Amino acid sequence: MPLPPLPMPSTPKRPPRSPTDLTRRYRVAGKVQGVYFRHSTRVEAKRLGLRGTVRNLSDGGVEVLVHGPPAAVETLRAWLHRGPALARVDAVCEIALAGADETMIPEDFEIL
Repeated sequence: MPLPPLPMPSTPKRPPRSPTDLTRRYRVAGKVQGVYFRHSTRVEAKRLGLRGTVRNLSDGGVEVLVHGPPAAVETLRAWLHRGPALARVDAVCEIALAGADETMIPEDFEIL
């Protein structure tokens, strides 16, 4: 008699997108490259259940594109002002979104 199939591990389900979700783009200036800023941003964003990207800029800054519930987006924005322990954040600026920004947001939070 064959054994019954093993149950598949459940994968966490992302909450459905809400019409109240926000999309924001931030530029972070200071000593934010070479200090695990992108990695730490990704960890914090995933902890908050956010989607988006983080990437280094040629001017030495970091750009963060984030999408999710307003409270979580605000929590990440506040965290960006501190960053990881080795970072020195001089400024966090919100950048106007282009029309295509929301369609370019991945289902997870990625380092580019």
